[in-house]
Amino acid sequence: MGKRILLFVLTNILVMTTIVIVWSLIVSYTGINGSFQTGGPGLGIDFISLGVFSLIVGFAGSFISLAMSRMMAKWMMKVKVLDPDGSLTAQEREVVEKVHRFSRAAGLTHMPQVGIYPSPEVNAFATGPSKKKSLVAVSQGLLDNMDDDAVEGVIAHEVAHVSNGDMVTMTLLQGIVNTFVVFLSRIVAIILSRFVREDLQFVVQFAAIIIFQILFSILGSLVVSAYSRHREFHADRGGGDLAGNDKMAHALRSLKAQVNRTNVKDHTDDSAVATMKISGKGGVMRLFSTHPDLDERIARLEQR
Repeated sequence: MGKRILLFVLTNILVMTTIVIVWSLIVSYTGINGSFQTGGPGLGIDFISLGVFSLIVGFAGSFISLAMSRMMAKWMMKVKVLDPDGSLTAQEREVVEKVHRFSRAAGLTHMPQVGIYPSPEVNAFATGPSKKKSLVAVSQGLLDNMDDDAVEGVIAHEVAHVSNGDMVTMTLLQGIVNTFVVFLSRIVAIILSRFVREDLQFVVQFAAIIIFQILFSILGSLVVSAYSRHREFHADRGGGDLAGNDKMAHALRSLKAQVNRTNVKDHTDDSAVATMKISGKGGVMRLFSTHPDLDERIARLEQR
């Protein structure tokens, strides 16, 4: 369930870094003024041009990441996409039927692609550039370790993410974060480059842009993670509307039981399940978690 955001954020950082590298090479080999420095008083930075550049690059990176999200998820997770009209096992056909049934109940006019990926972790995720081009995938571990009602609750939760348009909303938020990341990283890089000899300024500025863009992107992920935690409660309610509150709450309790069993077995919170953030983390790492604490999610469902 946390893979959707994790894959999106990682893809976004890679795309943004690639854009910056390509732009820097263009500036270097063409000699155009792409440094946004005016040589005037104060910091000597053309803030308006830099702001427009940051806005364009920030949202371009975010929307490119969104467009690539379904493809990247299939590739990185080795997802086997299930053809509803093809030859499927009984288990595979049940997964397809559940996704399609909940999708129709949610009012989706285009059925999401359905997939299973080979992992022992108890997990599932939904991704894709739009409601018409989405993917709902579950792990083999989820199917092997959870009963039918719990599986229905998890799938309904993921379909709710698609129905709510969470990936598009997350993309807009990521675009805003990216804009600030590009803007601030270039200002810091320009300032740092002035502390070295003129012949080294381009190299220092180029390296500083890459380093601070990645650093600020990681810090920006705190905002994305906080919003993701907020949307999880909405998806829980949506899953409850689709599958029934009892099944959604049962799915969360089953996930909690699985997390506890895995943690006891491994004597650590860094188990496969915890790493994928099905449960919330504690302490400072809680800020980076894309999912709230399971007890809080269960309590909110029970209050409905």
